[in-house]
Amino acid sequence: MRYFFVLIAALFLASTINAQVSISLNFNLDTQPAWGPTGYDYVEYYYLPAIDVYYHVPQHRYYYFNKGRWIYRSSLPSRFGNYDFYNSYKVVVNEREPWRKHKTYKEKYSSYKDRHDQKPIRDSRDSKYFVNKNHPEHNKWVKQQKHDQGKGKDQNNNRDKHKKNKK
Repeated sequence: MRYFFVLIAALFLASTINAQVSISLNFNLDTQPAWGPTGYDYVEYYYLPAIDVYYHVPQHRYYYFNKGRWIYRSSLPSRFGNYDFYNSYKVVVNEREPWRKHKTYKEKYSSYKDRHDQKPIRDSRDSKYFVNKNHPEHNKWVKQQKHDQGKGKDQNNNRDKHKKNKK
């Protein structure tokens, strides 16, 4: 019977750990660039069809083809200097090393090069995007969060004082 209890406890702990991991893996609004499109709580890569570049959100790296191979850098070379991140189309790609299937992505999304119909995170007024440190409302949002937390502490302190006074 004791082994059965240990087994149940181990399964419970494993499911709790898995739930915590999946939550952290399924949400990265705060690290997406402000030029990223709204509507995605989690993004691994953006494919930028106008310039055939991939951007890896977690590591803030650009992957592009150069001299016969795919390389990555933290910034794009000067040949991409006129690219407008905010007004160009971005394709969300949630798979590892998408450049390995570049021919497929290029064929599928080449017609998106001239589309300009995505709203960037920077321009969204939805408060869920304020968590993003690059959003214009982020600092105001942080102050509001601190203010709200302070209010909660004050309310708890008042409740505790009220309980003590009743005794």
